[in-house]
Amino acid sequence: MIIKGKVHKFGNDINTDDIIAAKYLVSTDAAELGKHCMETINPNFSQAVSPGDIIVAGNNFGCGSSREHAPLAIKGCGVAAVLAKSFAAIFFRNAINIGLPFLETAQIEQINHGDMIEIDLATGIIKNITQNESYKTQAFPEFLQQIVASGGLINYIKKNKVK
Repeated sequence: MIIKGKVHKFGNDINTDDIIAAKYLVSTDAAELGKHCMETINPNFSQAVSPGDIIVAGNNFGCGSSREHAPLAIKGCGVAAVLAKSFAAIFFRNAINIGLPFLETAQIEQINHGDMIEIDLATGIIKNITQNESYKTQAFPEFLQQIVASGGLINYIKKNKVK
């Protein structure tokens, strides 16, 4: 699976309240949550995202509460993947559950806001098209690629009749 999109770059310790403010937790509709994604950091973020774009961030992305609303809001606004130096464990789990691919890479500083990048989940190759550079990260495991392609864990289970 290959994901290609424009980079929206954020710093370290982006917490779940930054991703989706608590006042919006009355909804579980991804599109509705997506309208408010990252608005405490950048009020125009959801309008700036095009389907397929990619969030790039520093350390500890998704820290804070265990709400599944955070990756759901990211996916709901059209972001196709998240690259970060590291992820909070609970975000890691919730992203898998809703089918949002994420990869850790140390080369975050080399990627700029607005760069066009391409991620090959199967090989772990990240191509920065804008800068004509490539970076290597760990390949996204095949079973996780299948969960993403199914639209999340529940759909994967239904599709594969896993019990």
